Amino acid sequence: MASEKPLVAVTCTAPVNIAVIKYWGKRDEELILPINSSLSVTLHQDQLKTTTTAVISKDFTEDRIWLNGREEDIGQPRIQACLREIRRLAREQRSDNEEDPPPPSLSYKVHIASVNNFPTATGLASSAAGYACLAYSLARVYGVESDLSEVARRGSGSACRSLYGGFVEWQMGEQADGKDSIARQVAPESHWPELRVLVLVVSAEKKLTGSTVGMQTSMETSPLLRFRAEVVVPARMAEMIRYVKERNFQGFGQLTMKDSNQFHATCLDTFPPISYLNDISRRIIHLVHRFNAHHGQTKVAYTFDAGPNAVIFTLDDTVAEFVAAVRHSFPPGSNGDKFLKGLPVRPAPLSEELKAALGMEPTPGGIKYIIVTQVGPGPQILDHPHAHLLGPDGLPKPMP
Repeated sequence: MASEKPLVAVTCTAPVNIAVIKYWGKRDEELILPINSSLSVTLHQDQLKTTTTAVISKDFTEDRIWLNGREEDIGQPRIQACLREIRRLAREQRSDNEEDPPPPSLSYKVHIASVNNFPTATGLASSAAGYACLAYSLARVYGVESDLSEVARRGSGSACRSLYGGFVEWQMGEQADGKDSIARQVAPESHWPELRVLVLVVSAEKKLTGSTVGMQTSMETSPLLRFRAEVVVPARMAEMIRYVKERNFQGFGQLTMKDSNQFHATCLDTFPPISYLNDISRRIIHLVHRFNAHHGQTKVAYTFDAGPNAVIFTLDDTVAEFVAAVRHSFPPGSNGDKFLKGLPVRPAPLSEELKAALGMEPTPGGIKYIIVTQVGPGPQILDHPHAHLLGPDGLPKPMP
């Protein structure tokens, strides 16, 4: 709870989430309300996270924000929406709880610093982690204790799913004010300990069509998107939740791939068409299907967000062989020793039968590196003062 200290600092971390039933299209642009529900997996913060420090002080004369070491415009509408929403909740909470006038800290200006430990704007859900972290740290610094779905969602729709660990559903809701458009946990991170997630980084470049513009164009021009939202997704949500609860990888993997493919089909159905996948993305899809066909079952599954990077789901006993198949198909460039990041993977031989089954000409350097991770928890508070990104003066500490 924020006290009347001259300076209050809170530092939090928040995770990336990867949707297995995709969100694409809004029914309300300002409130960021989706046309369909979605379901995601929260990735572990040991490998992928945003860290945010929020500091309030009576001495600050204006709100300020730094992202990855550079000062950015605090006036960006989505950042402003989050700030307004948090301050509104803080005022409401005080007026509900106390007869006294609200404390002066509610009028204090805030300084915010945020860093990602992964590339921004590459289809790796950086905005989801970023806005979840912003909402969580602002809530702590202003003493807000209510559900933060609405605050995070106003920054980036999928950010509300990063407020929880494990497997998370974002319910589309039906109310015009969006009060019922909230995230809830379907199963905790401990539910499926064997599940592993591999991020195959194809490109760290900024994408040509951002998600916001892409969604708007799809909403205006794609009949397939409407059909997907109204007919396909409701059944798929129920099916996916069942597969997660049963830890049924066959069902989970196949539905994950089908939903990714349909999302990208709606992008192609948009006019002019949007293509987030590139040739390497399509080769990865081919590799996954060949790998599964060789084994006679779904052992690995891909999904792609609005970018060319693949996210692969598999079980821990398949990771080593699949990584070997990726190395064979996409021989690493000069970074061979840094090709694998994250959880350790033991080297595994690739059988001649599997090599033949893959039937692909190698594409050297097609995949830049692989991040090996697992399902993880929701946002965390870092208590140690050394963790703060801002110093006692409210300015960014020198980068190490």
